[in-house]
Amino acid sequence: MYELTINGKKHELDVDGAMPLLWALRDVIGLTGTKYGCGKSLCGACTVHVDGNPVRSCILPVSAAVGKAVTTIEGLSEGGTHPVQKAWMEENVPQCGFCQAGQIMSAAALLANTPKPSEAEIDAAMGGNLCRCGTYVRIRKAILRAAAAVDEGGAK
Repeated sequence: MYELTINGKKHELDVDGAMPLLWALRDVIGLTGTKYGCGKSLCGACTVHVDGNPVRSCILPVSAAVGKAVTTIEGLSEGGTHPVQKAWMEENVPQCGFCQAGQIMSAAALLANTPKPSEAEIDAAMGGNLCRCGTYVRIRKAILRAAAAVDEGGAK
């Protein structure tokens, strides 16, 4: 039995400790916003925050998340009010939407650690997140917009 804190709530999971966190989130808890992409930590679709850091949930075992705060796209904000989520919509970033939860989680972690990132810092932080639709220019614009919104006193 493993006790995990996900989006601020405690969950007791009767699973194998080697089970990837992704499958515990999706199949056991029912939080399906985090997507499966490659299963090898190469695409970033499964990105969640663990103690505020972006991690690939497809390779992180449940046992490694014990005692840590896990945040999924569902827990990032109430009703999509995080500055990154708002900027994503304002810049019309999503096309197919498959990678967007992972992209948003990586971008939110970047801004939490680097509130005013340069384009080079954005590219470096987002380099591990693949977008099959190629919306990288809009992703960068949305991150810059979110950074400006936070700088101007927007929602945090």
